Amino acid sequence: MTLKKISDFNGLRNKRRKFNLRRRKQNVLAKIFYRLRSLLLWLVIGTCLIPIISTGYINLATSSDRYRSSAQIPHEDVAIVFGAGLSADGTPSPMLADRVESAVELYQNGRIHKLLMTGDNSMISYNEVVAMKRFAHDLDVPTQDITLDYAGFSTYESCYRAHQVFDVHRAVVITQNYHLPRAVYTCRQLGVNAVGLGTPDREIYGLRGMIPYLLREMLANVKALSDIYLTRPHPTFL
Repeated sequence: MTLKKISDFNGLRNKRRKFNLRRRKQNVLAKIFYRLRSLLLWLVIGTCLIPIISTGYINLATSSDRYRSSAQIPHEDVAIVFGAGLSADGTPSPMLADRVESAVELYQNGRIHKLLMTGDNSMISYNEVVAMKRFAHDLDVPTQDITLDYAGFSTYESCYRAHQVFDVHRAVVITQNYHLPRAVYTCRQLGVNAVGLGTPDREIYGLRGMIPYLLREMLANVKALSDIYLTRPHPTFL
């Protein structure tokens, strides 16, 4: 074999070796990309499924403890009314007014005897519970039957403080239907044997108007389960 043929053969072998090495690298990169793509897909699916599963679980767990009519509510001593924001003039927002009106109806029908108003008073200029008290008083509820929790900054904190600070063991919780499962579930897990009265939401505000609330509630359900079973945080004030 001549030197030229040997040189050509070695050159061809080196080219094949480089080609095979390059192809092997490409295959490794393709496998990594495929696995990353699969992982990303499962992360997206999981991110979507976890809120759905959490919401379904909480709804199912509280299905027998939620009511839409005040006539169905069993007699209890206390109703817990959750804050829901104030209007620009400092009066209860429409949703909050609905909650207080439902609580007043229970009170006037003799199904409950005390109101625990729980909401946000984190700033001097923002006081949900005082606005709730005034509104209920304007509807003829005596002030001595209204207790205020100024540090109910979240559903979790309101339920926690209702039991630990205000010694509530049984109660009717009052909020909109979209929020009611989480409110009932959280209170029951934190020591308050609660049933819930739901005030209308979609019927008043429409499905389109409720979509942001419903999406937020799905994420809040995930956090509620995490707070209850994993982190168990103390309230801001106890």
